[in-house]
Amino acid sequence: MCHVIVTCRSMLWTLLSIIVAFAELVAFMSPDWLIGIPRLDPNGSRMEVDFRGYRPSLGLYSRCLRIDARGIGVSCGPYAATFGEVASGFWQAAMLFLAAGTLVLGCVACISIFTMCFQSIKKKSIFNICGLLQAIAGLLLMVGLMLYPAGWGSEKVIGYCGPEALPFWPALCSLGWAFYAAIGGTVAAFLCSILSVQAEIATSSDKVQEEIEEGKSLICLL
Repeated sequence: MCHVIVTCRSMLWTLLSIIVAFAELVAFMSPDWLIGIPRLDPNGSRMEVDFRGYRPSLGLYSRCLRIDARGIGVSCGPYAATFGEVASGFWQAAMLFLAAGTLVLGCVACISIFTMCFQSIKKKSIFNICGLLQAIAGLLLMVGLMLYPAGWGSEKVIGYCGPEALPFWPALCSLGWAFYAAIGGTVAAFLCSILSVQAEIATSSDKVQEEIEEGKSLICLL
């Protein structure tokens, strides 16, 4: 018989797991990892005034640029048609680690929804398994984020940030919100790993067992 068990701690863990996976996915796909300097027009003059201070952005595999000198619109899309065309080998490695971590977090987020009905598999706590996976995902994301700035010396980044750009030094570029979102998601992944322990404790408490013994199929506890 399926017992639907809902507690504050288990719901908090489930919601945070979903939010973290979504945040990492959005950050991975965003072009706003680096915010570059204003591009030059064919005559060599900067277009800051005409384009109202717009600065192009560069992501792991995508970018955003102006589509005309008058500043009417912005074109965003992939700059790399294939994986081999990604700006740097470090970025290629970072993408693999970030994608792997995000995939694990996405799987855990999907599983977390079903933990209200199924709390164990073959007498092993789903919460503990998911918590371990989230910790592993956090480590993968950490490696990806450490590899990312090592690619700032690539030709692509130099074109956006100026000739002074070096590994771990973005020169005239500033970090975009996607980079900070990825860092926040990584920290939150480790937090989810810790919360999974509390969720397991809450759903296997004596109070829950008493409710089950009374024959209740829907158990909601604070």
